[in-house]
Amino acid sequence: MTTVRDSSPAGQSAYSEGDKKLFWCCFIALVATSFGFIVRAFSIGAWGNEFGLTATQQGEIFGVGLWPFAISIVLFSLIIDKIGYKNAMWFALISHIASGVITIFATGYWSLYIGTFIVALGNGTVEAVINPVVATMFHKEKSKWLNILHAGWPAGLVIGGLLAITIDSWQMKVALIFIPTVIYGIMMIPLRFPVNERVAAGVPFKDMLGEAGAIGALLVVSLITLEIGRVFGFPTFLNIAIIAAATIAYGAYVKSLGRPLFIILLLIMIPLATTELGTDSWITPLMEKPMEKIGLHAGWIIIYTSAIMMILRFFAGPILHRFSPLGLLAMSSAVAAVGLFFLSTSAGIMILVAATIYAFGKAFFWPTILGVTAEQFPRGGALTLNTIGGVGMLGVGIVGSVFLGAIQDKSVQKGLSAYDAREGTELSQTYLTEEKMSVFGAYKALGSAELAEAPPEHAEAIAVASQEGKQNALSTVAMFPVIMLFSFLGLILYFRSRGGYKAVNLAAEGSAAEAKMHATSQV
Repeated sequence: MTTVRDSSPAGQSAYSEGDKKLFWCCFIALVATSFGFIVRAFSIGAWGNEFGLTATQQGEIFGVGLWPFAISIVLFSLIIDKIGYKNAMWFALISHIASGVITIFATGYWSLYIGTFIVALGNGTVEAVINPVVATMFHKEKSKWLNILHAGWPAGLVIGGLLAITIDSWQMKVALIFIPTVIYGIMMIPLRFPVNERVAAGVPFKDMLGEAGAIGALLVVSLITLEIGRVFGFPTFLNIAIIAAATIAYGAYVKSLGRPLFIILLLIMIPLATTELGTDSWITPLMEKPMEKIGLHAGWIIIYTSAIMMILRFFAGPILHRFSPLGLLAMSSAVAAVGLFFLSTSAGIMILVAATIYAFGKAFFWPTILGVTAEQFPRGGALTLNTIGGVGMLGVGIVGSVFLGAIQDKSVQKGLSAYDAREGTELSQTYLTEEKMSVFGAYKALGSAELAEAPPEHAEAIAVASQEGKQNALSTVAMFPVIMLFSFLGLILYFRSRGGYKAVNLAAEGSAAEAKMHATSQV
């Protein structure tokens, strides 16, 4: 196994059996985060029925799982080398337990909201720890081991989903999160966490901040501020003032605009996260009718596609041996685009085939772009690595979901108009009554009051049009992986012009610098 430099006088600390145990502790902690996600997805309907939650309130509960994650992953990245990785993991464990207890004994909207807020903080803290820890332990094979690590997310969806499907009580479903939480807590007690690669190499804190620079700070602060401002109703001028003040202060301190390649990866992360996470919210409802016809719960589609992702990530090593990380990302983008186009035209059980292709495409996205970041920006330490994840979560919540929702509503509008033309009805005029505006233009949405009073034949026609609209909209979503494909091909050509893709080795750079200084002192 790899060795990791620490701050001890001896200068080296070997990780052999210890790094295996620490890796699996990190893996199970990630499983706990996906347990929290899947049990909430399976319980949200029961919460709505028991506590009388509106669809908007249910959406808000899901939404609070995004921005606290981003805040904790970014803020902990700034201080984690000071407070220690193990202390941060204890905070995550306490958050997971507290969230489970609060949710199980929930009495309504606010207790469910607070429980989800706390679990999101814990989830962000877990990723703030495990990504730099694994990248440090396996610094010669970062992309491979980050892929294996992030097999923990779909593994949790599979195991948690299988358990949740067999349980009727939502309280018992929520309690499932205690299983992986207790396991990683017990495993963590005797373990030693490594000193981060950046710290061991003596790279100053200010240099770490400089890797992201003022432009990186602008992007991150903007996304966080806009999301928090939306939740708490901040006026526009306050959002602008916060973004400007934070960005200017950061830029004045680091005196760097940021590494151009890192800024490009941050921007790519938005369509990447939307393709991987945002589209999942459509595939499940698309599969409900086909799955019902073969007598299966719609939740099985999540378990099935997650199982594909889990297996592929476990075997990422041989694939990365054949292709570079950027090559794998480009290939995955092409497959995901084909899968989404196929989904937009498939019917019946063939939707399952298309979902399989899509699952193959998206499997390597998240961990491999983390691997590229870790390999190219080790001087950025935990900050650059975890900022990528934070921007991804915020991007899909703020930009991606708005885009997906807008094109879905527009597709439903187009579908109802087509139905009217085909059947000689006026459903679009009767039920498309809500005027809406988004950053992607004006459109009409289904009026909830009119829809609630629709006769059965109209409701069925609207359901069919909505299903077709969602499915047709997937062909538009496919432009995201197409954009990513060309972006990764461009990066491949860039690295090829520089002699090919190579991971930056901080230890080698430090040794070369020391040798140069020694040679200079001898002259």
